[in-house]
Amino acid sequence: MCCSLSPIFVYICQAAHCQRMEEPSILKFAPFSSAVDAGFWHKFTQLKLDVLHLSEDAIPITGYYVNSDAPGLPSRLGVEYDALDKNKSPSKWSCSAVGTLINTNTVEEFRNRDKQEILKASATVLWDAIISNSALENPSILTSFLMFTFADLKKYHYYYWFAFPAFTLPKTIPLIKQPRCLSAILTDKQIALLLLACEGLGTDVHQGFFTFTQYGNEFGIHPLGDYPHIRTAARGTDKDVFLAFSDPCTLPHNPGWPLRNLLTLVALKWSNLWSTHKILCLRIRIRNGIKDATHSLVLEVDLGRIDDPDNPPDLPPFLGWEKNERGKMGPRMVNLSASMDPTKLAESAVDLNLKLMRWRVAPQLDLPIIQNTRCLLLGSGTLGCSVARCLLAWGVRHMTLLDSGKVSYSNPVRQNLFTFKDCLNSGKYKALAAAEALAEIYPRVNCKGVVVNIPMPGHTVSESLEQQVRGDVATLEQLIDEHDVIFLLMDSRESRWLPTLLGAAKCKLVLTAALGFDSYLVIRHGFRCKEKQREEGSAGSKASERNFTALRGCIPGNLLGCYFCNDVVAPGDSTHDRTLDQQCTVTRPGVSYLAAAHVTELMVSILQHPDRGLAEASLNDADVKEGVLGPVPHSIRGFLGRHKLLTPASTAFQQCSGCSDKVIAAYREGGFEFLVKVFNSPAYLEEVSGLSELHQCVDDSQIWELTDSEEEAE
Repeated sequence: MCCSLSPIFVYICQAAHCQRMEEPSILKFAPFSSAVDAGFWHKFTQLKLDVLHLSEDAIPITGYYVNSDAPGLPSRLGVEYDALDKNKSPSKWSCSAVGTLINTNTVEEFRNRDKQEILKASATVLWDAIISNSALENPSILTSFLMFTFADLKKYHYYYWFAFPAFTLPKTIPLIKQPRCLSAILTDKQIALLLLACEGLGTDVHQGFFTFTQYGNEFGIHPLGDYPHIRTAARGTDKDVFLAFSDPCTLPHNPGWPLRNLLTLVALKWSNLWSTHKILCLRIRIRNGIKDATHSLVLEVDLGRIDDPDNPPDLPPFLGWEKNERGKMGPRMVNLSASMDPTKLAESAVDLNLKLMRWRVAPQLDLPIIQNTRCLLLGSGTLGCSVARCLLAWGVRHMTLLDSGKVSYSNPVRQNLFTFKDCLNSGKYKALAAAEALAEIYPRVNCKGVVVNIPMPGHTVSESLEQQVRGDVATLEQLIDEHDVIFLLMDSRESRWLPTLLGAAKCKLVLTAALGFDSYLVIRHGFRCKEKQREEGSAGSKASERNFTALRGCIPGNLLGCYFCNDVVAPGDSTHDRTLDQQCTVTRPGVSYLAAAHVTELMVSILQHPDRGLAEASLNDADVKEGVLGPVPHSIRGFLGRHKLLTPASTAFQQCSGCSDKVIAAYREGGFEFLVKVFNSPAYLEEVSGLSELHQCVDDSQIWELTDSEEEAE
């Protein structure tokens, strides 16, 4: 959030007026416009209250600017929330600017302080850096700035005035040629090679100023201080040598403000060698993920000669105070009384990484659809906790966690939403404790925990429990109705059956993650959307469509199998007559984090695919339609012991006990009565699905039975 950006309309009008009035042979510069992030004021408030108190000593501050803005934006010098950090370093895409912050304790002092004296002090420091060659060693000094402030911490009103000191030496700068776009000088191939050379830029580009060379199709980037040696060595050759800087200006014929002080330094240091210079105003934009520098400017100027370069003036004429939003010389004020709530600041900061992803990497990324997706997490243990954290990082704001277990002493080290305190007094319910932890991590999340048992096949329902089980089923049905994506993160096979059935019957996107000792499975269930089902009914049999898609090497999302589609027996009680290690999922600690990350990323990939849940999955690495984040696999099988991933895909099984048409029809017709029969007898589920008939189809003649004598012989 930039709370001090000058209105673009005013900026464009001023620029247009400037171009109408300017003489074509005189170089004009576009001034900087300050842009202060709201998070900065929050950090500054803490610094003022906890450290500065009544001190008015100057404070070092770091700003940044970019050379990649779109046309129409002003040349912005930004101050971010971490601008006061001593070890702040610029991002890969920005240039640093060295600043000084002076804060007053009263608004009267802010109004009455001699502004010209403040600017003079800042300009003197800059001039000394040019004279002493410090600006050659650290060229970012050339974009020094001053931030003069008063903070009314009772009302959260912040008054500030920026100055960008610059020297008018020489007073006027004649243009030898009119500014030209880089595309008028270089071919597309040469510009591509130039961008390739810029990939290796290190501190030179972050400092904003450097030396640039061209020899045919070869381009070089060098420190600014090497300019006279490189230009001298290039004399008599075809090599072009440029003074170069990262230009924040977006105007088609004017360079940005940083060039002012660069030319002052050049005129002072090297005017006895050359009066004319070539300048590259480097502008690199990214459009649809592709870098573009064709709009960069190339200038040729005549700086004249300094009369006595060995005896420079004590301080040449200078200027630099920024105009306010009304276009007049004066400070600005921002009222943050409504947004200084830490919760709102956290919301802005949490979304920063996602917005940067969309800005630089994936411009088509649809963040609102992720934020508005309602996720139901069945299981709040090792997988549930990790998946919830991943969803939070992706911007998901609506989550419900369901579990009937309590936090035990072995849980917190593996389940990252719990602490030792959650284990005390017989332990908190996992679903409730996890929801509380998520709210502590990020208060804006809409999260709740629900304590419910999931009824399972093979777990008999007695008459005394029937009413309770009926209520549990009704709760689960309602929760699945209310959510968009269902995560099956439980630790037993049979506990996944009822949610699998309900998800298929209610046309929901269902994702499963399951763990082994050093392996894991992540799978998206076939998306049985109603519209596609109607199309299938009129288009022909599913079998013919399966055969067709298999020949094409891909499977549409509606024909993919579910977690149970590869099983030929119905799920039953997997914990009966098992030892402790057989009842618990024993895994290597890292496996759950890998599975949680993959199942979360799989959901996001589906949401960012144009076909959503119907996105086709590849068979045998065949080419398929990709989404913003690439292709969407059917399943991911990871093997930590071998550090290997497989992405197999399979079609739905007609006799599947979880998602087949027969089972879904039986549920819709019989409701809870059908479910009770399944809970009491998995064999009934095999009957309904057709698995029993499949078993009977096996030819008994193919089963060899050994006689006693044969057995002994063996």
